Amino acid sequence: MKTHATGIKRLINATKYSINGLKAAYQYEEAFRQETLLLIIGIPAAIYLGNTPIEQVLLIFSLVLIMLVELINSAIEAVVDRIGDEYHPLSGRAKDIGSAAVLVTLFLALLVWIIILL
Repeated sequence: MKTHATGIKRLINATKYSINGLKAAYQYEEAFRQETLLLIIGIPAAIYLGNTPIEQVLLIFSLVLIMLVELINSAIEAVVDRIGDEYHPLSGRAKDIGSAAVLVTLFLALLVWIIILL
C-alpha cells in the first residue's frame, strides 16, 4: 500500500507540483505567456496609478485573477485533449466554457481598471 506524504513533506511536494504547473503553463500556453507580460507591466502600473492601497490591490488582484482563470482553463483543455483527438460536443463545450471564463475575467479586469482610473 502506497503511503502519502504528510506535514512538511506534503507541503514541499505540493509546492514542487505547483511550480511545475506554472512552468508547464508558461511553456505550452501562449495566452499564459501574454498574460504574464500583462502582469509584469500591470503590477508597476497599478502601484503607480492607484491612489490608495485599496485601489492598488484591486488593480493587481484583477490581473492576478486573469492568470488564475487562465490556469484553470489550461488545465481543462489539457484534460480534454488527453481524452482524445476526435471531436465530441461535450469536449468542445468544456473548452468553450473555459475560454468564456477567461473572457469574462478579462472584461472584469478591464472594468475594474476603468472604474478606478476614470
